Amino acid sequence: MKKIHILGLILIAGAIGALLTMMGDISTYDSVESAKKKEGKFVHLIAKIDTTQPIVYDPLIDPNYLAFTAVDSLGYSTKVVYKNAKPTDFEKSARVVMKGSMNGETFECKEIVLKCPSKYTDEQGANPGKLAEEPAMKTTE
Repeated sequence: MKKIHILGLILIAGAIGALLTMMGDISTYDSVESAKKKEGKFVHLIAKIDTTQPIVYDPLIDPNYLAFTAVDSLGYSTKVVYKNAKPTDFEKSARVVMKGSMNGETFECKEIVLKCPSKYTDEQGANPGKLAEEPAMKTTE
């Protein structure tokens, strides 16, 4: 084999190795029930904040502790503990994407991404009941 062929094979093997390494970060959204079955494993949950349940956050006592109840689209709920400061406009968010793992009946959240309904509109105007991924949506800024 020529040196160029060997170098090409090494580059291809390196690219395949890099892709396999990144595949570990790819994940889909889980429901609360499926996350409970994967206890201890890192998952993504998309849910609404249950505003009928108390939201525990007192920055004077512990500014890095937030606890609340989240309800997924199937109606299952779980207690969520987030050991970081409460995100701005947390209560106004239509949905939250939470990254973390289940520990018993509690979801230990490492990161929260808020889905703000006020930034998304459909052709007739604001429609906070729909998600931004739906085809009729467009972003306005």
